[in-house]
Amino acid sequence: MKHLYLNLKRFDVPVELGGVNRLAPLDRWAHTIVTQTLEGLRPLAGDAEFVQFFPEMHLLQAVSARQEDSPVQIGAQGAYRADTAVGGNFGAFTTNRPANILAAAGCSHVLIGHCEEREDKAGILREAGVTDPAAVNRILNQEIRRAVDAGLKVLYCIGEKSEEQERWQEVLGEQLSVGLAGVDQSRVVIGYEPVWSIGPGKTPADADYITKIARFVKQATGGMDVVYGGGLKKENAAMLAQIPEIDGGLIALTRFQGEIGFYPEEYLEIIRIYLGKEQKQ
Repeated sequence: MKHLYLNLKRFDVPVELGGVNRLAPLDRWAHTIVTQTLEGLRPLAGDAEFVQFFPEMHLLQAVSARQEDSPVQIGAQGAYRADTAVGGNFGAFTTNRPANILAAAGCSHVLIGHCEEREDKAGILREAGVTDPAAVNRILNQEIRRAVDAGLKVLYCIGEKSEEQERWQEVLGEQLSVGLAGVDQSRVVIGYEPVWSIGPGKTPADADYITKIARFVKQATGGMDVVYGGGLKKENAAMLAQIPEIDGGLIALTRFQGEIGFYPEEYLEIIRIYLGKEQKQ
């Protein structure tokens, strides 16, 4: 079974405010995405699981848009490193997302360790004078453990930056060993993000490089599933589908020129290409 994830980041921000949302008003945005992808994904449900990660303010709307036997599963974009407990903390988590409430809201998955989250945490730690590179991984480990305790499945992202490429084995090895310490690995899928190759004007990682990393991750973790987290899109879907060690991918933007943004039909097209189910003209 393949894993095909969608990270909707903050694609809800309207164009007039500097965002890329041309799809729907905020109070209908998540509902629109779920309902416009449901039927297209239904005939593919035997080939992959489909998880859509929404910003927190849209989670209830996304969950409510799911239908019975829906192929779409809803995920959150992060979980806090501590949680509520009977007789313990009853909810003193202002601004944070305890995993228990995500599960109670209807989420089945959570995205942890995305490169944007890693950079944010590293920046906060630098402000406090902490330069230990393992510190971020230790915090992410706490988040993963709380998410798994709450019954959520986790997409745990790892990846090396350009200045870390020469020692990628050390960097990725630490992200795996520290991040997964004490974790039920059956509840986790690894997302590999070659951070050095993500973004405009950068050279994408090729099949040989991705294969090398995926083999390393599987060897280091005893065979955990690995998806490509550097952006599954029309241009690389067929290539990634040919890598046996890759078990799926993470989609974000679907259009990179003109009216940049996320569009449901383009999302479905990427998935069909990856699964070899292209619609005949």
